Amino acid sequence: LRQVQIREGWHRADEPNPGPNPATDEQRALVELRAHFEYERARALANGEWHQVADLDEGIAEVDGYITASGMRGQVAPSHTPESSDDDSDDRAGKRRVRSTRRRQDAPDLPRQRVSPRTIGRVYVGQDGREHRPSMWLTLTLDTYGPVHGQRRSGNGKPMPCTCKRMHPDHDPLLGCPIDPDTYDYRRAAWDAVHFPRLLDRFWQNLRRAVGWNVQYAGCVEPQKRLAPHAHFAIRGTIPRSLLEQVAAATYHQVWWPAVDQPRYTPEHPPIWDEAASTWVDPDTRQPLPTWAEALDALDADENAEPVHVVRFGPQVKAKGVSPDSKDVDRTIGYITKYVTKAAADCHEISTQPQRDHLTRLWEQLRLTPCSDRCANWLLYGIQPSKAHGKLRPGHCKGRVHQQATLGIGGRRILVSRDWSGKTLKDHKYDAKAWVRALLGISVDHEHAPLVGTNGNGDQGDNPEPGDSAASPEPTQAVAWEFARHDDPDLAPLGHRLLRAVSQRIQWRAQRTAALRQLAGTGPPVGVSATPGPDALDPCRAKEATSHG
Repeated sequence: LRQVQIREGWHRADEPNPGPNPATDEQRALVELRAHFEYERARALANGEWHQVADLDEGIAEVDGYITASGMRGQVAPSHTPESSDDDSDDRAGKRRVRSTRRRQDAPDLPRQRVSPRTIGRVYVGQDGREHRPSMWLTLTLDTYGPVHGQRRSGNGKPMPCTCKRMHPDHDPLLGCPIDPDTYDYRRAAWDAVHFPRLLDRFWQNLRRAVGWNVQYAGCVEPQKRLAPHAHFAIRGTIPRSLLEQVAAATYHQVWWPAVDQPRYTPEHPPIWDEAASTWVDPDTRQPLPTWAEALDALDADENAEPVHVVRFGPQVKAKGVSPDSKDVDRTIGYITKYVTKAAADCHEISTQPQRDHLTRLWEQLRLTPCSDRCANWLLYGIQPSKAHGKLRPGHCKGRVHQQATLGIGGRRILVSRDWSGKTLKDHKYDAKAWVRALLGISVDHEHAPLVGTNGNGDQGDNPEPGDSAASPEPTQAVAWEFARHDDPDLAPLGHRLLRAVSQRIQWRAQRTAALRQLAGTGPPVGVSATPGPDALDPCRAKEATSHG
């Protein structure tokens, strides 16, 4: 599904999101009525006519409901009724911490243009008059933390010895391992991995401002052999390589947190929770630790304060143009998504002791690195995290970045911009199912398609799979779905359900293959707005499907 999503949005020739429709007369009238109510409320409030203020508040809430029901997105204005909040004291008092937006002196300047809403790339016209709309793929990596075993090449592509003076074959298990683990900067590697998503967000923001249009992307974050995250992206349209390198070099993310040079405590001897005072205290002196707000206040009061960490990209930026009719399209999509189905720690095989030692050292740093303002690891540095409570266990934060299976990649590994293909992943999944149903001659009751509910497997209960006995052209009744409990007598053991699912999938694939052979040479069914072609639906079967064409 991700491959289909990337393919459909990569070389689009039209805007996937043309924007909202013009306001209707009814919507304009509702907004004008809302404006009159707001004016009258301000007048009544100034004159102290409190009963009218209350009546107008009820009328405003009613009009807001009508505006939402009319199909307008967002809010015309915020509600006058204050809502309760669980934020800390700074937020309740309305205090907002502001940092300077002045660029760092050690970062190069960037060109800045007004961003146009277009997402379609430039069209090139050849000497023969034909139009070409190429796109690009891009790879961004983090900086180095010390020399590692690797394969090097000279400018003309000739292999060169590694820094260790050896030539490494392709599958050498030492590839990616530090040459000197004692000098490898594991602490900076851990901090960079935790804040890598923010750095990527900043890159796309800077790139759009530099080129002057709304650049769209779809890609995947995965670990390199050295276990540092890097990202592969498909970009719609073309951008000069020199500009991509300039933006990557000028992009950074500053982490304005309290200083964490050296931990004051260890997971074996951490601060303790004082039930009476509802605060964390020093285990020896029983003195309360500074709260998160107090630590930030001290940071704000220091005129010479520096960010606790700055994340940057490495100097290596890989970029290449890809034409829509090139054979590189499928190969590049496969390259971008090759590790999507694997956990981060499983992307590269860990089979030797140097690899295991490298993984362990990195994870030990990730385990103790703060991941957010609420992370329990702040207690190790003598600071109470935001919204602290007695159940915190420093060194055992439940954030995903601390898990050994994620290698610090705790967020989404698939990153797709809002206006990439004009569809969500669920839309692509429904298109794929619709294409298969049409291929197999199974009709779908579109009138009842939006029914809400799942069958426990994540599929929509109103959209049965091909071959399912529930797949019937007859309209289905609305039903309520819920997850079965583990002790439900009608629920078969997990092993039995898995075997049934394997058999069912084999049968579905056989039915689809037979239908493709029967329709060889005719292409996908006409009139189905769905995934185009069998190779787009299942790239693993592309060769088999096309061989019968």
